[in-house]
Amino acid sequence: MSSFIGRERELSRTAALLATARLVTLAGPAGIGKTRLAVRTVRTLGRSRGTDVVWADMVGVSRGGGAALERELVRRLDGREGLLVLDGCEQLGPEAGPLVSALLVRLPRLRILATSQRAVGQAGEALLAVPPLAVPPPAATDAAPGPALPSAASVAEVAEYEAVRLYEERARGADPSFELTEHNAGAVAALCRALDGIPGALELAAGRAHRHTPAEALRLLTADPLEFLPGGAGRAGGADALRTCSLAPPDERLLWDRLSVFAGSFDRDAVVEVCGFAPLGPRRAAEALERITPALLEDAAHPGRHRLPLSVRALAARRLALAPDGGGATVARRHRERCRATAERAARLWRSGAQREARALAVAELPELRAAMDPLAPAGPGGALEIAVSLWFLWSPCGLVTEGRRHLERALALHPAPRPARALWLAAWLVAGSGEAESADPLLVEAWTAAVQEGEDACVAYLAHLRGLVALWRDRPWEAAAEFREALELLPAEPEFGPGPEALRAALTMALAHTDPASVPVEDGPPDGPVDLWARSWTGYAHALVQRREGRPALARAELLRALEIQLLLGDGLGQALSAELLAELEADAGCYEESARLLGAVAGTRPASACLPRAERVLGARMDPEAFRTAFAEGARTPLRALLPEL
Repeated sequence: MSSFIGRERELSRTAALLATARLVTLAGPAGIGKTRLAVRTVRTLGRSRGTDVVWADMVGVSRGGGAALERELVRRLDGREGLLVLDGCEQLGPEAGPLVSALLVRLPRLRILATSQRAVGQAGEALLAVPPLAVPPPAATDAAPGPALPSAASVAEVAEYEAVRLYEERARGADPSFELTEHNAGAVAALCRALDGIPGALELAAGRAHRHTPAEALRLLTADPLEFLPGGAGRAGGADALRTCSLAPPDERLLWDRLSVFAGSFDRDAVVEVCGFAPLGPRRAAEALERITPALLEDAAHPGRHRLPLSVRALAARRLALAPDGGGATVARRHRERCRATAERAARLWRSGAQREARALAVAELPELRAAMDPLAPAGPGGALEIAVSLWFLWSPCGLVTEGRRHLERALALHPAPRPARALWLAAWLVAGSGEAESADPLLVEAWTAAVQEGEDACVAYLAHLRGLVALWRDRPWEAAAEFREALELLPAEPEFGPGPEALRAALTMALAHTDPASVPVEDGPPDGPVDLWARSWTGYAHALVQRREGRPALARAELLRALEIQLLLGDGLGQALSAELLAELEADAGCYEESARLLGAVAGTRPASACLPRAERVLGARMDPEAFRTAFAEGARTPLRALLPEL
């Protein structure tokens, strides 16, 4: 297998740019593969065009040596036609730009291919950002806070990714017995993600395959990246991180350090807000960010956002912690305040009906929000709970139940008595939503007492709503309807947090669909004001219940598909489970038993464990051969729900 993995597109682009531009710069952080791409490019041009190539390595050139290097290159290349490669231009610092400019003027028949961690900054420069290798995505969105953990993954799925192929090749070089197996594929995928897909870092890690399994390597890397990745020439470890920071001017060094407060990616506004304080003001912070951007990793999922490579962030965080001026505490406080404001802004978007935008904002900022919800941080458990409650919609309506529960339980465990009612209500909701309704009872009691003492009418209403949900899951719709009516009576018209009145009305509609279908309200045209998509999906589910009971399966199916479209968009796992189970009932009613079983299998892992057995499963148990049911159910469990719904 070639060591030049996953670079064919960049190779073609580099060759194409050199055909039209006199200066092409391959930019990116240490270890990303700039030099290898340059080597491969000149070999390709040499074979295809017979290009005369001269290679100049900047690593051995000291600061202030730019003028001497210019004289030497002009002496050697005057009058020649071909390609000059300047490898490692960041070593020259601010001298790189004048050097390249002078060479372009004095050697008019030469083109220049530069590699650098920053743009050379000359007119006509064609800048090509060298990306990291593709890495496997996380196995699930409902991840625990903190570093990504290994999970079960198939060899075939993981081996498709460039980063994994490189790791596997280099690991086999260090340990000839190494194999990518079902046992270690998840750990290898997580390790490749943690290393950002940077080839140099992957090779450093793979070189220790004879000493550590992938799972052990991931633990060591998480504990101390600089210890695990000591670095080396052309790599992406501690030595290269130190070189990156030490070569930068003072403003940039200070910005590197302050950027380490970001757990994930950041944009310009975030950097200015968090890092732009004395002696590095907002304008200078923005200018420094623009200069160092080529040495950062682009966030492919969120254009315009970047993040620090792992080893650089680890080194910068260490430097920031040791800063004598106390800047570390200030940047941490500003970061936490920004996270609090972001969580509140996302909650306002949700309440205003912009629920897709609210979810997108919270997901984009989730690494930062996770860091801010650390109850051991200076803001304490109270500050962590404040952010967690603002993000209530991310935990339940958007499906991150397990993660939200962990944040709340950890902070509540450290919070002195009395514990806040809002956080207790949300914790009880997430515990019940995890299928542990009985475990939620002590939290419900404590939350009700705290809500009464604090005068939190909205919290008292939400507790009634939660009791109604539990009753509904246990097939006690009359009891649920009474709880939902009480919740609507108690809830303020414009609550400061939590679900709005539309969501509680949707819950009542679900209960009425079971107890009194004739009283289920019918929508007369589009509603006035903002639309609560989440509530609308549950109302659609309730209408589907009524349509099915009244013998109109086509209308019921149409309602369910509209509800599922919203639930898939938001990530509402509970909504998807119940809607798919009702859809499975329709399929069973029509005699499509295998389709029904596949739908049940697709959502088996997301329904509340305390909920009663789906009716469709009882029907299929009586009408299908047990082996045929198990086969179809297992097939559904391996298939994304959307793939079973061709109409979507």
